[in-house]
Amino acid sequence: MSTRKAHTALKARKGVLLMAYGTPGNLDEVEPYYRDIRGGQTPPPEAVADLTERYRRVGGKTPLLEITRRVADKLEQRLNQGSDDSRWRVYVGMKHWHPYIADTIDAIAADGIDELVELPLAPHYSMLSIAGYEKLVKQALDRLTEPPPTRFIQSWHANPRFINLIAGRIDNVLAKIDADPADVEVVFSAHSLPARIVNSGDPYPDELIESAAAVARAAGVTSWRFAYQSAGKTPTPWLGPDILEAIETIAGEGRRHILSVPFGFVCDHLEILYDIDIEAIDRAAEFGINLSRIDMPNDDPEFVEVLFDLIISGSGARVSELNP
Repeated sequence: MSTRKAHTALKARKGVLLMAYGTPGNLDEVEPYYRDIRGGQTPPPEAVADLTERYRRVGGKTPLLEITRRVADKLEQRLNQGSDDSRWRVYVGMKHWHPYIADTIDAIAADGIDELVELPLAPHYSMLSIAGYEKLVKQALDRLTEPPPTRFIQSWHANPRFINLIAGRIDNVLAKIDADPADVEVVFSAHSLPARIVNSGDPYPDELIESAAAVARAAGVTSWRFAYQSAGKTPTPWLGPDILEAIETIAGEGRRHILSVPFGFVCDHLEILYDIDIEAIDRAAEFGINLSRIDMPNDDPEFVEVLFDLIISGSGARVSELNP
């Protein structure tokens, strides 16, 4: 009897790998982190300087890793709630920095996990983003002698709990803004990607609009639009309109209040703390616009329930089976 079969005969252990993009731990790590994003190619010095300055403006690092670890701890407690055997273990792996996905999967294998769920902490699927996580997972599993059966959750923007969570955060902000909610333009946003994905049939743009419409309906929002943010600085065109352009357009329409809903992200990191909280707010101020933002899900218990629902029921999720 193999080690895995012997282990399974005693007690099946289930694992969850939460995956995020990664973040440098300090300013000295910005350049090697950036190099990893570029597939090992050394980035131009001016690009490193620009990214380093952005991290400096938000305190030298972001809390992405710490938040993800807190989410993992709370999710593990939720999955094992009411059970004495603690069958579930929840792990954290990063795409572009430590702890790397491959290293975490090695640890999962060493722990004797019999079934594995892989969950990228990004709701919308793209062949240029989520497919990259899936590729890294497959490569890591292929190196194992006895890889566990694995479910990879590719997309979960349609999960009803996620939709209600974002809608609730919109309601919370609108209740606090000193303006008639009808005068507030809601701007949903997510990370831009190279525009070439449109010609390849990538579902990313459609998923974003579909889920923005679902959240708007749930929140009772009638005046909203979608914009991209955080586009890379490359010669090739990226998906738009960019949120900074949208702010200028909204100003031209005479509106003076914007509610930013960056629902393509789930925690406070550079794309939120700099791109929205500094860059977008500064641009809005140039036009006399007050820009507010929803609170990110972070490690809120309500978000943990979203992840719990995805793992247990798969509601509103698209899943691929990576059976060895």
